[in-house]
Amino acid sequence: MPKQIRLGILTPSSNTSLEPLTQSIISALPNVTVHFSRFPVTKISLDADALSQFQTENILVAAQLLADANVDIIGWSGTSSGWLGFEADEALCAAISEATGVPATTSVLALNKACKVLGVQRLGLVTPYVDNVQDAIVRTYAGVGIEVTEEKHLGMSKNTAFAEVEERVLDEMVAHVVKRSQREEGKGESVQAVTTFCTNLRAAQRVDFWEKEHGVPVFDTVATVVWDMLRYCKVDMAPLRDWGVLFTKE
Repeated sequence: MPKQIRLGILTPSSNTSLEPLTQSIISALPNVTVHFSRFPVTKISLDADALSQFQTENILVAAQLLADANVDIIGWSGTSSGWLGFEADEALCAAISEATGVPATTSVLALNKACKVLGVQRLGLVTPYVDNVQDAIVRTYAGVGIEVTEEKHLGMSKNTAFAEVEERVLDEMVAHVVKRSQREEGKGESVQAVTTFCTNLRAAQRVDFWEKEHGVPVFDTVATVVWDMLRYCKVDMAPLRDWGVLFTKE
């Protein structure tokens, strides 16, 4: 009988998308369960009060509650290091492991691993965020040699509103990013992958459709952290291939 695996997920308090999506992703794995712990996050912006939501001390309280459940790994299902800098997630993971004794990863660090595994250097970026947050994410990726060659964003900051973005809107955004980049292919700018970069977008369930429709990998940030956690736990992800090409990579 396979070993029972428990995944612990850190969740923004106002997020209503990532929990049902994560449960759906792992539902085909009978030996895996997922457990959630929240901490306060209600808006995404570069204002001081919004940035303060992601202080390590706040997140460690939630992480400790997951550790009480003897989870095998803790994942931060959030994208804050896109604008705070990847070192913020690296420091957070180190702090979680030191405080709890449990290994940790994040949606964004997992996305970066996915880009490395698939050799992605030109990325399409789809988010609901405001202009300056989007610009910060683009700069952060440029700093590690990944060029965001096309992007689309909605100019939103209220976290609960992200979950209300309809599939048809996301379909249009992904298509815009891919097709616009393909028109520029002669300039060497066609995207090699697209990321739906926000864990309160209801997007992961569309990844397989987008990949078949557009012929490029799509990395959703709800899915990336699950993928990385399952990799760490050496779980066979073959049953998850309908959630995107990422789950065929180990």
